[in-house]
Amino acid sequence: MSSDTRDRILDALETLLLERGAAQMTLDKVAAAAGVSKGGLLYHFKSKDALLVGLVQRLGDRARAQLGEARTSGSSIAEWYLQIPDPDTQDDAVELALYRSLLATMRTIDASASSEPGEVQHALDAVMAAWSDNLDTEVDDAVRADTIRLVGDGVYLRALLGLPQIEPARYRAVVDHLLRR
Repeated sequence: MSSDTRDRILDALETLLLERGAAQMTLDKVAAAAGVSKGGLLYHFKSKDALLVGLVQRLGDRARAQLGEARTSGSSIAEWYLQIPDPDTQDDAVELALYRSLLATMRTIDASASSEPGEVQHALDAVMAAWSDNLDTEVDDAVRADTIRLVGDGVYLRALLGLPQIEPARYRAVVDHLLRR
């Protein structure tokens, strides 16, 4: 039951971020949307930062599941990392919107915090490191692995910002070049 309540709270947080944006995210609103008291929310997530850490971890779990599905269908980690999110598909559009809201929320936390990285930043770093570890394991050349990582991050950032992607045939040539052994 406890995990159901946690999931309900995280579902409510996602919905609020998607529908109202980061500026409207408060613990009271998340609790109300989840159908729990604020005390019930705080039982599962001790602070706003802890709530956001839960969301980052959930997004990381989704990414790991997507990676697992890609691996099952025969894709490499590098290919998965270099894929372009498609904002015209429901899953990718929701994922991009969640990351946009999460980044906006993190910026508001960072603006009011000290120069030390907070627990949300540490959670995001851990998710990114897990992807990097897998990529470094698969790609035997560290410079090529870093190049794949940077290109994939750049492609994802373009999608997050709503910028046009590189022409598909040209990007396919970039991917093919990076994946050459």
